[in-house]
Amino acid sequence: MSRSKSSNQWLKNHHQDAYVLKARKEGYRSRAVYKLIEIQQKDHILKPGQFVLDLGAAPGGWSEYVSQFAQDQGRLIAVDLLPMEPIAGVEFIQGDFSERETLDRILDLVDNKLFDLVLSDMAPNLSGMGIVDQPKSVYLAELAFDLARGNLNQNGHFVVKLFQGEGFEALVSVFRMAFNSVKFRKPRASRAKSREIYAVCSGIKC
Repeated sequence: MSRSKSSNQWLKNHHQDAYVLKARKEGYRSRAVYKLIEIQQKDHILKPGQFVLDLGAAPGGWSEYVSQFAQDQGRLIAVDLLPMEPIAGVEFIQGDFSERETLDRILDLVDNKLFDLVLSDMAPNLSGMGIVDQPKSVYLAELAFDLARGNLNQNGHFVVKLFQGEGFEALVSVFRMAFNSVKFRKPRASRAKSREIYAVCSGIKC
């Protein structure tokens, strides 16, 4: 089946994208890594030896970058519905995070240890219909928050991708009740037309 005109235009724009070209040149798996790099430069969420959970990890750009900080004493668990090529030192779980079975597999690996950092770059498969896509994105962010709130150490960080729209403000209010600090980042690598924004949350309130 031939591609639509809009699909061909998207592919053309993608391959000419400055961050796509930069990722290829620097050997990263995806352009998304530069979003995390900018967040790290501003908020210093990554430190050597941390215990990190990366949700929505495939194809592995964020996990690649995080693994540079893990070193011998750190640990990184990556999760995605899609397969991911192995990364040295990264424990990968393939599964649907919205299903209890996947959550149980994560908790079995955690074995009651608290995370220093929970990252979520999860997004639903977009239909292009906001009335359908927005509730799905909010739901994924809520699931990531629930896991972080129960499994993050008191001084840990939670970084989650959100999409601005219905339910956004209510979710932000919940974050502010749970964390001492909630900041928002729109990295330069985030496409200008995208409604995505990242919440950087720090310090679980007692």
